[in-house]
Amino acid sequence: MTQNPSLDLVEFVETQILPQYAQFDKAHNMEHATRVIRRSLDLARKTGADLNMAYAIAAYHDLGLSGPRAIHHLTSGKILIADARLKRWFSAEQLKMMKEAVEDHRASASRAPRSIYGKIVAEADRDIDPETVIRRTIQYGLSNYPQLDKEGHWQRFMQHMDEKYSVNGYIRLWIQGSENERKLNELRKLITAPDEMRQVFDKIFTEETA
Repeated sequence: MTQNPSLDLVEFVETQILPQYAQFDKAHNMEHATRVIRRSLDLARKTGADLNMAYAIAAYHDLGLSGPRAIHHLTSGKILIADARLKRWFSAEQLKMMKEAVEDHRASASRAPRSIYGKIVAEADRDIDPETVIRRTIQYGLSNYPQLDKEGHWQRFMQHMDEKYSVNGYIRLWIQGSENERKLNELRKLITAPDEMRQVFDKIFTEETA
């Protein structure tokens, strides 16, 4: 079994698919897409999953951001299944599983992804490095709530941290013993220490608004 996806598939994705990420916000740009691809391939190698499938799923997972964000995972699935060019590499059965994996990648999904491929992309999409999470949340707040002052941003930020990442938050990890598990525990420690969290928030907020 090869340790890399097919060269012709990689060439297709790099020229036709990845450039579409240039139109999305900072948290979902080309850098984000390539990071999700890299992590998906690592997880596919660890779990013995098909590398071509894991690679293509990661490449398509956020294309639906061209439409409403709330349903972007469903739109991304539709974009993948409608792309006839993929039939060159994948069977109808594989494409159906890939569409489902893309639909299942959302962090707020309440049920487990339907296949290992959904678990891989969901896990790869979670960038739980504490500083990255904090920065992305601040960036999102600044671009979507420009009317808030710094205190307003801090309140929104802490509410989001609690709802998503705290022990009672909705985030679910699907692959045991992953790097994400370790990083989530680090972030949870910070959430329970608001004074420490505030210092990190102030530093990054200043950088992002400079």
